[in-house]
Amino acid sequence: MTINLVIVSGTVFGAAEEVAQHAAQLLAEAGLNVTYQARISYSELVALEPDALLFVTSTTGMGELPEDLQPLAAALRDQPPEWHGLLGAVIALGDACYGEDFCAGGEMIRELYEELGVVELQDMLRLDASESVTPESDAEPWLAEFAASLTE
Repeated sequence: MTINLVIVSGTVFGAAEEVAQHAAQLLAEAGLNVTYQARISYSELVALEPDALLFVTSTTGMGELPEDLQPLAAALRDQPPEWHGLLGAVIALGDACYGEDFCAGGEMIRELYEELGVVELQDMLRLDASESVTPESDAEPWLAEFAASLTE
């Protein structure tokens, strides 16, 4: 059975979207059925009937989700889909110089997963902008592990 993976991104300056696009390419090459659509709506996401989710998000302001991801997160909380037991993972982009707000957007998605009953397959990947200029390639080892866990 081929896993139907949906990738969702939330970005401020485009880096999370670039990581999500790169992830979609690598995960499709690994044999997964991947759908990635920037700024996907609640109804579009639910209609895709995912077997697994990958959220790629940056953090903005005082540790919040990017504005383009806030409506989807709110809709998922307000109208929780039947996703108990669905597989999931999170890639969070941030800057460690922001201290406790570092990758807080990713932590918010992890909390949302917990509310929805989504099972995280592996630890959240934290990509630090103060250490990396190539977050897409920095994510590759983690993505390979994610693909392997979905295709086993």
